[in-house]
Amino acid sequence: MSESSWDFAHFLTQTDTVGLCVLAVLTVMSLLSWYLIASRLWRYIAIRARSRSFIGGFRRRVRQPVDAERLWIATGGNNPFARLLGEGLRACKSLREAGRDSARKTDGAGFEIASPDDYVSAALAHGIAGEIRRLESGMTPLASIASTAPFVGLFGTVWGIFHALQGIALSAQVSLDKVAGPVGEALIMTAYGLFVSIPALLAYNAFTRLNRNLTGELERFAHTVFGLLGLGLSTGGTASDEPQVVELSTVTARVDATKAKAEGVH
Repeated sequence: MSESSWDFAHFLTQTDTVGLCVLAVLTVMSLLSWYLIASRLWRYIAIRARSRSFIGGFRRRVRQPVDAERLWIATGGNNPFARLLGEGLRACKSLREAGRDSARKTDGAGFEIASPDDYVSAALAHGIAGEIRRLESGMTPLASIASTAPFVGLFGTVWGIFHALQGIALSAQVSLDKVAGPVGEALIMTAYGLFVSIPALLAYNAFTRLNRNLTGELERFAHTVFGLLGLGLSTGGTASDEPQVVELSTVTARVDATKAKAEGVH
């Protein structure tokens, strides 16, 4: 191979251990980012398929809390919407058990739950927070790769130029060809860093948007679950795969009416 040949193979033969280590780090980062992209994409496709199936069954079969419990048992919590429904069902079960326990107590131990509505709402909010943590798992490495890969590549370029200039200084002949060749080859590291960073950044932004949309759907579904379990509101009866949403104003109005009635009794 001639001394004027400029290509990646020539760069590998001319670089030192530090340059090879930088190249190896970028390669590992690239493989990790593509693994995260592929795994999260497959996971999201599975979540959407299971969620559509669950929401379809919820719309067709659920008319009262006992129907929701049967559907949840049959599903096994294999999607975010089913797990959120499970949080609401467990909260209602805890309220019933607490009511029975308080009726049996005679020593005044414990405390009375002033607002069961708030307890169910808190349980649903806790379920949404847990699903957000599930959705965001694996996002931090992807963001780290997207932000650090260009700088790792830039460091490799700087080190490659430094190494090339050392070789040129020790050479008897100095010409534009001998300077431009090694410097141009060192810039490969910067290009490689961008090659690693750009897909990771685009995937991170795309997954962030998908997670935000799914979180919004979970919040709307939580209103439906709250209206069904706490207030006895109907979930509707169409066959659409989209989650039936009980309007927040309807839920709020029913809660206010319930509280006002309770205060009137007292």
